Amino acid sequence: MEFSHIPVLLAETMQGLAVRPDGIYIDGTVGGAGHSREIASRLRQNGLLIGLDRDLDAVETATERLRGFPAKVIHSNYSEIRQVLQDLQIPGVDGVLLDLGVSSHQLDTAERGFSYHADAKLDMRMSQEGLSAYDVINTWDEQALRKILWEYGEEKFAGNIARQIVQTRQTAPVETTGELAELIRQAVPAKYRREKNPCKKTFQAVRIAVNDEFGHLKTGLTAAFDCLKPGGRLAVITFHSLEDRIVKQQFAQWCAGCICPPDFPQCVCGRVPRARLIFRKPVTASSQELEANSRSHSAKLRVLEKAEKRGDERFS
Repeated sequence: MEFSHIPVLLAETMQGLAVRPDGIYIDGTVGGAGHSREIASRLRQNGLLIGLDRDLDAVETATERLRGFPAKVIHSNYSEIRQVLQDLQIPGVDGVLLDLGVSSHQLDTAERGFSYHADAKLDMRMSQEGLSAYDVINTWDEQALRKILWEYGEEKFAGNIARQIVQTRQTAPVETTGELAELIRQAVPAKYRREKNPCKKTFQAVRIAVNDEFGHLKTGLTAAFDCLKPGGRLAVITFHSLEDRIVKQQFAQWCAGCICPPDFPQCVCGRVPRARLIFRKPVTASSQELEANSRSHSAKLRVLEKAEKRGDERFS
């Protein structure tokens, strides 16, 4: 299947990154190279775009789509940015983009086992290796399943669904997305089934657990920020409230100044902001984009700029 990809918030992301023609940029989730092509098209030959992805399908597609541009595509998780730059002997970059979540290609390719809309073997591995959704559903105990459904999916019927999974697999393994979707429907009240598709939150939670998305996000944010040159920018696009909360809180820490109690007559902590926000509020899709691309509905873009130096007065 062709790797389809419609980059969300493309114009807004380019505005946030403020791409310099001679800069070095990283797209940590290159996917179908939608954002990467736009970044690379703004670079001269002394600039460089480095595209990373854990999905070999994406690496192959992006390599082809970026042919002829000043770009390099590498099979790696964005949480390994430091090692990638070390291997390339690049001390720092001018910008990093992280477009989080599952790609359109992964969702639309039934055999990848991400979607509850098609019946396929349970998989959900972005890297196509290691722990799979089949392993999680058929080997994790009820308490562990309930925990991820509640924490990663905010599923209010987490206990019922976890119990139904464990009971079902005692007879035979849960092998496909269709089987998992059906037992989820059996585990939730009929009223809930009529109001909305009851599978979305469970599938999201299992996918996050399989790919350790939050662990990589926390590690990757820090790694990306550390690799920015002074004045470099970090842009992150999120697609659900849990990952956006992680990004928002981490950005707030980097942008915070003095943390002394308000009743102190003067600052004694010496803390100064390490960055500033480019957009005061997260950027969301325009009405035109919402109409053209349904997957932009939940997208939020946050961008910050690293301080020129620690204690830069511009950020105080």
